[in-house]
Amino acid sequence: MIALVIVALVVSALAPIPPLLGLRSPTARRVAAGLGVLGVAVAAIAAAETDPVTGVARGLVLVLGVTAAATGAVALVPLLFDIVRAEDDRGPAPGDSDPDTTDPDSTDPASATVTTPLRGGRLIGVLERTAVAAAVLAGWPEGIAVVLAVKGLARYPEIRAAHAGEQFIIGTFGSVLWALAVAGTAHLALY
Repeated sequence: MIALVIVALVVSALAPIPPLLGLRSPTARRVAAGLGVLGVAVAAIAAAETDPVTGVARGLVLVLGVTAAATGAVALVPLLFDIVRAEDDRGPAPGDSDPDTTDPDSTDPASATVTTPLRGGRLIGVLERTAVAAAVLAGWPEGIAVVLAVKGLARYPEIRAAHAGEQFIIGTFGSVLWALAVAGTAHLALY
């Protein structure tokens, strides 16, 4: 069973390669995110059915767990942004009154719409997921709070712009939840 855990974590870690190579279409993101999620799901089921891993396999699970946590959301987070954009494109339902749908004041720079990801988001996300997974696997869950605090403080000036805060929250939640799922799966195989 441990071989299945390792193979599934490899699939999950390698799933985002097409988007990293430039295939950034929504279909490529869906396939990559689906393979990543499938890999983690299979690894979790197999890890639940196996004894705690030891030796070289233990090292492989640790390395692959952190790697899959770091790389897997490279396709998943942009897919979450696609879902949000699709929701925004539909607009409010008839009868809904949302004060946030009014036209922004063009003289206020903080109300300008952010149409591109926050600068450096992909690299910051990889580092964030690596740190979260390492903290969980090291048995230091407080490290998650440290990572999120540092990220929030560093991004604070940027997330004050319209829609940047929403993008920050969606990206961070998707990223951290992915890292926790993968690290939890690796932890299940290890203990």
